[in-house]
Amino acid sequence: MRFLLPRAALYLQNIALFVLLCAPQAFASQVIIPAPPQLAATAFLLIDADTGKVIVEHNADQALPPASLTKMMTSYIVSEEIATGRLKDTDLVRVSDDAWRRGGTKSGSSTMFLEARSEVPVIDLLRGVIIQSGNDASIALAQHIAGSEEAFADVMNQQAQLLGMTNTHFRNATGWPAEGHMTTARDLSLLAQALINDHPEHYSLYSERYFKHNGINQPNRNKLLFTNKYVDGLKTGHTEEAGYCLVASSVRQNMRLISVVMGARSEASRAAESQKLLAYGFRYYQTHKLYSAGDILGNTRVWGGDPERLDLTIAQDIYATIPRGAQDNVKAEIEIEREREAPVAKGAVLGRLSVMLEGALIAETDLVAASEIAEAGLLDYLWDSIERLFVE
Repeated sequence: MRFLLPRAALYLQNIALFVLLCAPQAFASQVIIPAPPQLAATAFLLIDADTGKVIVEHNADQALPPASLTKMMTSYIVSEEIATGRLKDTDLVRVSDDAWRRGGTKSGSSTMFLEARSEVPVIDLLRGVIIQSGNDASIALAQHIAGSEEAFADVMNQQAQLLGMTNTHFRNATGWPAEGHMTTARDLSLLAQALINDHPEHYSLYSERYFKHNGINQPNRNKLLFTNKYVDGLKTGHTEEAGYCLVASSVRQNMRLISVVMGARSEASRAAESQKLLAYGFRYYQTHKLYSAGDILGNTRVWGGDPERLDLTIAQDIYATIPRGAQDNVKAEIEIEREREAPVAKGAVLGRLSVMLEGALIAETDLVAASEIAEAGLLDYLWDSIERLFVE
């Protein structure tokens, strides 16, 4: 039979440890950031794609018609279907008379120029949706996946909720004007992040400048792909009701930004206004890596453990969006449980890391056990129990 002494009641005491993430300076330099650009658009938003930090916003939560930006969700669902194995890139999709009539050559809308009753591979239709903004391709894919465009719209709305797009409602797969078919700049930024992060194998399609089908070669409607070498997506949209819209993404110096512009006055304007946002973000902000997963950020005593001290780490890399040149002003506060008894499992949460910039919280995460600690032998346990009587 194992002999155990009564254990004293545990209590927690927070220990605040302040650590400069960069070399300490006697005086932190003041970083001056100019006011963000004001755009000729109904709504706009600029975010850091890696951290989700909003850099610029105007009417970002105003419900607006998205026009063909809708097709971002259409393509996302196609990628989801392929990822789950319910669909293959090579599967042939039959183009219905309805898809040809409402989205084809005679519709007067953006089209892939599909032929009625033809069979087209999924991957070609996906290119037609993304590059050519084909309404016929969008309808054909929707009908193939869900049986009807109406049923597909229901899938779109369910997926929007899963992505946190709480102010979005879709009525079709194309973005053709329909009552209640609305979204916001903020919701579109969430969708753009999901396209980039969840399906990188298909995100590269958004950077393709041309696609040829049925003998007709069409350019990507995203003009930034032709004028800005750092831009690699995403999607344009236009109807009379929505105006000219563009969701763009660009990568420079290990920083990815996503811009959303809705309700611009012209095709040239939506590109120019998006460029203003991206240029502002890259010039005045940076994605700063604070810590790497596995970094040892502290340690704590484990009573009755072998060994008696346990290193603390973080499970994922930690990034923050900060003004350029402000890295020396970043500080971290580490809050650790004062007392913990063995055993402790690897990955157990034992504290909290909070990172501040000039008093504002910019990142936080759990501190976890870097390794497992088992219970010590009987003699070590007895000694720890006696020691705690004096500590407490």
